[in-house]
Amino acid sequence: MSEWKNKRFWTDVDVAPVEAGFEVHLDGRQVKTPLKNVLCVPSRPLADAIAGEWRAQSDEIDPLSMPATRYANAAIEKVTPQRSDVADMLASYGETDLLCYRALQPDELIARQAAAWDPMLDWADQTFSARLNTGNGVMFVEQDPTSLANLSAAVHALSVFEVAALHDLVCISGSLVLGLAAARGSHPLDALWAWSRIDEEWQIEQWGRDEEADALMESKRLAFENAAQFFAWVKN
Repeated sequence: MSEWKNKRFWTDVDVAPVEAGFEVHLDGRQVKTPLKNVLCVPSRPLADAIAGEWRAQSDEIDPLSMPATRYANAAIEKVTPQRSDVADMLASYGETDLLCYRALQPDELIARQAAAWDPMLDWADQTFSARLNTGNGVMFVEQDPTSLANLSAAVHALSVFEVAALHDLVCISGSLVLGLAAARGSHPLDALWAWSRIDEEWQIEQWGRDEEADALMESKRLAFENAAQFFAWVKN
């Protein structure tokens, strides 16, 4: 999402119910996306969150402090014109899901992966009738076409706003299963994040921490949390 900057020009921020959903108004004028589309969202909690971001701005608008607004912009401008293609791309993560590729060694890492990832694969099977196969190493693991089709159907059933949030949940974690679990709120978010980081944390234990890598991971963690929160606001 590209950055944009502008000076605050409004005093009052309000949420206005409309036929298509909810708009956010600044001094009575509609908030619009960078491409000048009306920013209209499907739920009141999401509209309230976006309004809160606009109220919180100081003299200069900081888009990085407005994740709900940025996700809504992305849903309207980036996902809507190519919803099916974006859904296909996210569904394709099921073919190479992080949870399906296990370490060859050492035993402790293998055990950590199994303890965290096996129950998530069971959850995907129980929730979507999508049993995914696992393998050791980097060799491609063939997946059952019916399982992949069922996961794809779950993604394609989502709205454009939900797809916009799922995009980051899946791409940041590297797992369609973890992304769908985060979107559905089926597991604690901090646990899902930790399970997506098992390999990285193992490497840190062996070689030590790196400040730049830690800063990058923290920004990804915050984005993961923001995406999950956005999905929840869309659903409410």
